[in-house]
Amino acid sequence: MTQQLQNLLCAVIADAQQPVARVELLSSEERAYLLEELNRTAAPYPSERCIYELFEAQVRQAPNATAVTYAGEHLSYGDLNAHANRLAHHLIALGVKPDQPVAICLQRSVMMVVGLLAILKAGGAYLPLDLAYPSARLRQVLEDAAPQLVLADAVGRAALGEVGVDVTVVDLATATPPWANLPASNPDARALGLTSRHLAYVMYTSESSGTPKGVEMSHGSLMNLLWSSPELGAPKRRTLQFTTLNFDVSLQELFSCWRDGGLLALVQEETRVDFSALLEFVWGEAIERLFLPFVALNYFAEVWGAKGVLLPSLREIYTAGEELRATPILRSFFELHPRARLINQYGPTETHVVTEHHLAADPECWPQLPPIGRPIANTQIYLLDSHGEPVPFGAMGELYIGGAGVARGYLNRPELTSERFLADPFSGEAGARMYRTGDLARYLPDGNLELLGRDRRPGEDHRLPDRARRDRGAAR
Repeated sequence: MTQQLQNLLCAVIADAQQPVARVELLSSEERAYLLEELNRTAAPYPSERCIYELFEAQVRQAPNATAVTYAGEHLSYGDLNAHANRLAHHLIALGVKPDQPVAICLQRSVMMVVGLLAILKAGGAYLPLDLAYPSARLRQVLEDAAPQLVLADAVGRAALGEVGVDVTVVDLATATPPWANLPASNPDARALGLTSRHLAYVMYTSESSGTPKGVEMSHGSLMNLLWSSPELGAPKRRTLQFTTLNFDVSLQELFSCWRDGGLLALVQEETRVDFSALLEFVWGEAIERLFLPFVALNYFAEVWGAKGVLLPSLREIYTAGEELRATPILRSFFELHPRARLINQYGPTETHVVTEHHLAADPECWPQLPPIGRPIANTQIYLLDSHGEPVPFGAMGELYIGGAGVARGYLNRPELTSERFLADPFSGEAGARMYRTGDLARYLPDGNLELLGRDRRPGEDHRLPDRARRDRGAAR
């Protein structure tokens, strides 16, 4: 702060008439540290590959290993690949092309993952439709994305019938599917014209107005995440598939598991929403890796506390989507599961995960509000003021994200895309962009990022978020 005061005085002496916004408080050394040193994340990754190729690599290595289980049904990597390939060839024959959204509206089942893989292998971008959505919401999504095809089962067809949108339905629950005798070989991505720059999915989220917007995410952006987190070369984990497909964490559940040759355990919907039954499932299936939002994780720990059942198989628990709080029950859970590590991740749908923080092994050392960590590989984080300039180290600024994980934009929303996805002025790479999150954050002394809440927006509450307001009062 002394250095910044000196910089301010020198600027006033040099030109007392200049606008305050143009006064450079940062020294060249601090600016370089904020923009370069803290963002020195470059690492090699297969940027030209599509995400389903991670699955296909495991098919070649261990075709007989179990890839997915559901309600007593088991499919090996080889069998799952063959089922997905036959359906993919059918979708190609129906005209699926790269960047074309293909909706998927299914109950949780093995066919859900078969359908998702088939869409990707056919070159399409999967568009998840949640059966729990109201009809009006489904109608909005379908009218905006305008998919030519939707993969559905009986429950999905019923939901779509209520929506009343005219779209061709591929029934995955039929007893004699027309693709049953199609080739089980992998479709040729080159013949399809498919590259990592094409879309892997279009995932809808809502603005404060409630209008859904479809985030367009490419294979290349997702490949960077899958290659860097969880750590490459991790042991083959038995992973719980908990989240719905319309939550982007589901992609991590599926492909981080298959990337390492692990087993994906799908849980039935009635078990998924009953945390007592879910606890028994995790114990019975010897689950090693969980992805749970904070509220779900905390409730899971509360149910565990009431039952007192130890889960010795657990090794990794990832939480994202909501601010993590180190509640007493969470501390107690991890104290009695010392071999399990808690990893806090942060990232909006428009970039997926961009920061990660591994909490200390001793829960007694955890702060009440753990940080969100540091940027993952090939990701840049900028904390900027209202004029787009870096704030001093430790000061609160709006969080902007650059690098490999930035989505293409919003489907059919060019104005909103140009408002939120901006040219990256700090990158030396041609055409580099950054995403404006609207989140407030600051750097802690150890270089980890601390999330402070939301920025002020027109039409929103102009008060500072609770934590930021409390921190400002403490500073006074």
